[in-house]
Amino acid sequence: MSADHTPLVFSGMQPTGNLHLGNYLGAMRNWLKLQSSYRCVYCVVDLHAMTMEFDPQQLAKASREVAAAYIASGVDPQRSVIFVQSGNSDHAELAWIFNCVARVGWLNRMTQFKDKAGKNSEKMSVGLYTYPVLMAADILGYRATHVPVGDDQKQHVELARDIAQKFNNDFAAPGFFPLPEPIITGPATRVMSLRDGKAKMSKSDPSDYSRINLADDADTIALKFRKAKTDPHPLPESEAELEGRPEAANLIAIYAAFQEKSRQAVIDEFRGAQFSMLKNALADLVVAKLSPIADEMRRLLGDQAELDRQLREGANKARAISGPIMEEVRRVVGIGR
Repeated sequence: MSADHTPLVFSGMQPTGNLHLGNYLGAMRNWLKLQSSYRCVYCVVDLHAMTMEFDPQQLAKASREVAAAYIASGVDPQRSVIFVQSGNSDHAELAWIFNCVARVGWLNRMTQFKDKAGKNSEKMSVGLYTYPVLMAADILGYRATHVPVGDDQKQHVELARDIAQKFNNDFAAPGFFPLPEPIITGPATRVMSLRDGKAKMSKSDPSDYSRINLADDADTIALKFRKAKTDPHPLPESEAELEGRPEAANLIAIYAAFQEKSRQAVIDEFRGAQFSMLKNALADLVVAKLSPIADEMRRLLGDQAELDRQLREGANKARAISGPIMEEVRRVVGIGR
């Protein structure tokens, strides 16, 4: 990273359904900590959501819901830039320029496209294939230096670094773009499905009982934890005993993350108890944390005009950062005179 680049964090989420506990623990809670130390840009990446089949009306609705979840969780519009991606056309313009810099071989190595497309790659949209290039534009359009991501997105940040380096070299502009550094969320915040401890908690899982949604009420949260899959053995006496017990490990990890304790400290607290005791304690803990978030989300969504005003203001702030950078990009590549 060039010393000339002011530290800046960029991150975002797709509006593809209800945000859940995994989104909160794995991303948004970390965003709150970062905004106290960095200039932060947090985006609802609705253009990315168009890469798979989508409903236009639902896309607009979900974009507001995700933005409301950001704010309700504590991301402060006065300290961080919060906006919807399509509100700043610089993302799309820079993505096209980067499409002309990136190489097909680089995209062929992207594992997430292979995972999502499966055997139907020929039927997938070009957008899904070039999704990582748009992500690079999201990041570099603000000259972001740090990107908080999960393990599954680390490869995309590495591609953004490759694109930045090639752009800098191709156009004889050393240090023009920084080489962004991924901030990887740790294993304690990797939340797994309540129905399958080997699968990530996901918005796309057909079973609503697999996840705790941020908007779930107290009774629903308690019910989902009661029905969460476990095994017939008591809770373990040590971390070593969690080996081969993914559902037990997941519940303990969630409790540890909310309490900001080690897994061993949680094991010591519930040593040898039945799962029902941990599940009840976990439900109380999660309800206490998520209920105020759900209430604030409902308040924000109840005044759509005010929420839209805040998002327009956020988009203006985003363009104020990316606009001068894009003017430099156009000059460097020889367009837009």
